[in-house]
Amino acid sequence: MAAAPARVDGQEKVIAAAQHIVKSLATSKNAADDMMRILSGFDHRFSSFSPDLFPHTHSSSAAAAPMEEEEEEEEEEPTPAAVVVEERGGGGEQGGEGEVAFDSEDADELEGSPEEDHSHSHNGSHNNMDDRGRISLSADRISSNLVNSDAVADLSEIADRMIRAGYAPELCQVYTAVRRDALLESLAVLGVDKLSIEEVQRIDWTTLDGKMKRWIQTLRVAVRGLLSGERRICNQVLASASASASDPDIVENCFSEATKGLVLQLLNFGDAVAICPRTSEKLFRILGMYEALADVAPDLDTLFTGDSKALISEEAKEILQRLGEAVRGTIMVFANAIRGESSRKPMQAAETHHLTRYSMNYIGLLVEYAATLNSLLENFEGDEGESSESDPNMTPVGRCVLKLITFLESKIEEKSKLYEDGGMQYIFLMNNTYYIVQKVRESELRTLLGDNWIRKHRGLIRQYETSYLRASWTRVLSYLRDDGLGGSGTGRAALKERFKNFNLAIEEIHRAQAAWKVADPQLREELQISVSEKVIPAYRAFVGRFRGQLEGGRNSNRYIKYNPEDLESLVAELFEGSQGLQSNPRRRSN
Repeated sequence: MAAAPARVDGQEKVIAAAQHIVKSLATSKNAADDMMRILSGFDHRFSSFSPDLFPHTHSSSAAAAPMEEEEEEEEEEPTPAAVVVEERGGGGEQGGEGEVAFDSEDADELEGSPEEDHSHSHNGSHNNMDDRGRISLSADRISSNLVNSDAVADLSEIADRMIRAGYAPELCQVYTAVRRDALLESLAVLGVDKLSIEEVQRIDWTTLDGKMKRWIQTLRVAVRGLLSGERRICNQVLASASASASDPDIVENCFSEATKGLVLQLLNFGDAVAICPRTSEKLFRILGMYEALADVAPDLDTLFTGDSKALISEEAKEILQRLGEAVRGTIMVFANAIRGESSRKPMQAAETHHLTRYSMNYIGLLVEYAATLNSLLENFEGDEGESSESDPNMTPVGRCVLKLITFLESKIEEKSKLYEDGGMQYIFLMNNTYYIVQKVRESELRTLLGDNWIRKHRGLIRQYETSYLRASWTRVLSYLRDDGLGGSGTGRAALKERFKNFNLAIEEIHRAQAAWKVADPQLREELQISVSEKVIPAYRAFVGRFRGQLEGGRNSNRYIKYNPEDLESLVAELFEGSQGLQSNPRRRSN
């Protein structure tokens, strides 16, 4: 009993479809009568048509006469079906005078959208949308819901009778128009707008980014859902009818004309993006578009035949090539942006430069597209040719990554010269190089560059550490040498001067370098240990040798202000990024 309302609703929709066919094709005084004869002879449901729904005609088409004899032989009435042949865009409600479509779902089947497109690898289950916008389950659902299966038999019979009555061109005309509009509306519901190349190039980046993301998500759904479903519908509705038609290609013609607008709208957006001005932030969206189009290209080859296949396949191939060129060009734009970064303001506290952070995060994302980039960059060397560090066995994407990091290291070396303090230069270099190495070690970049690259750069960090110690602490240690000191009055005065200068130097370093920032706790601790090992034993030995010459004298504590433990505490405060320290650290003990 529950099926009765659906059956009534389905009957209304079949009738609506028939009305639309007659109204669309009644371009001559005989055409409406011919359609009425065809349809009323097919099913008693059409006998209820109101005469004033159609243009009034008084003569019948000669082409309908043979059909009347065939209709008399019809013994069985097709089973009424709950046909989903609905007003375009109406979610199951019949809508009066509008065009009737072989309806599609409202495309609410997109199963979520990725929160961050590049946070995970795309190698995952195809039952869900992944970070590249791969959706297969949604495509299956859309494909299976384009037209209710109960409607197909009725529609196929209508098409067959129209063809046998000599209305094959008109059938193709109305089928193509209705299905084309339905498919384009489905594409709009999926969130893909029709835009010209000029409009795409005028869009601000935030808006364009969203449209590129939606295009990537939609392309597979459109091809494997809408187009595949349309191919099945076209075959089911028109295949048997085409056998009796004078044009055996009626199925292919109807399918290609109905779907060509959707395909070209999608491809045209890809083409517009490919020729847009190249900026670094577009790279990963363009890569996503390239991968999506390369993924569905075989499906397009399978869906189309003949001239349409040649047109669509060639267009898709050319756009793939242009997207590939855009990828290569955008990588060069990024490389040139690194080399051309010209800010002259040094980073406060010698911290890791924002260019280093941005560049390494950007470079790290390239690994997510390694397979695609290896094919696109196979013969691509850019402006500079091979890097001197390049391994001949390195993959194309590995060589690209190595080159970009080399450009970054050169720029960081250049920016280190902005610091007047020599020690600060090396802290800056250590911070940035350490950050680069950690990014490589903790990601798939390690596989691309290899352990030898990591060992070499850890050695470079140790060299920077040695250079820092030399630049910052050589003068301090010079006050702890024995030369020129003795037991005489002159020697005692020189000793006092040595302690005084040492105290001033250590306080100056503490005041400055406690404000410097080494963000990584492991690197900061290693530096503090190196300083302690360099300074504390020398100070302890110096005080041990010369304390007796000052003890008992006036104001001896004024010169020997710190014991070794005090210095340990001072060193432990270095590189913390502290601000507003007192100019003279408090002496903790004597």
